[in-house]
Order: sequence, then structure tokens, then C-alpha cells
Amino acid sequence: MRPPPGEPTDPSEPAATTVTLVTRVDCSLCERARAVLARVAADHPLVVDEVDLASREGGAVARRAGMLFPPGVLLDGEPFGYGRLSERKLRRELARRAAR
Repeated sequence: MRPPPGEPTDPSEPAATTVTLVTRVDCSLCERARAVLARVAADHPLVVDEVDLASREGGAVARRAGMLFPPGVLLDGEPFGYGRLSERKLRRELARRAAR
């Protein structure tokens, strides 16, 4: 039996964290957030889903999460932050989740 998406195939491996990135066209902070996520993904299992704030889905996600402006980041569906993404804060949170 195959594990659900995001679950590791090897029980000793941590499950991948699903990151939802809410972006906007021509957003320099969104470009920076993509770069941060790419660097962090080298050390932590991430599944990154990107959604445009201008889309119906993106607008709904932003409203539910209380995001005032892009980029917005959700971890496993829970609001993590918006605006300039802190790599240090993200790494701390992912390490905390992995330790559970």
C-alpha cells in the first residue's frame, strides 16, 4: 500500500511539508520567497504549491489566512506569514515540526 501524498515512503524519513506560496505578478518579494524555498528544500522535504493572488483560489487562500499582501506562505494549510519570508524563521519552524 502506497503512503498518502506528502508522507515518506521510508518511516525513518520525515513527511514532506506542503508549502502554499501566494504570489503576485512582478513581485520582488515573491521572487525572493521562491529562492528561499528552493534553498530550504535542499535540507527539508517540501512540496511547494504556488497560487496567484489574483486568482479566485489565491484570493480565497489569502482572505482565510489573513494575508495583507504577497507573498503569503502557509505550511500544511496553516498561515506562516506574509511579506518578506525569513529563511531563519522558516528553518526553525521546519526543524520544530520534524522533531515532533
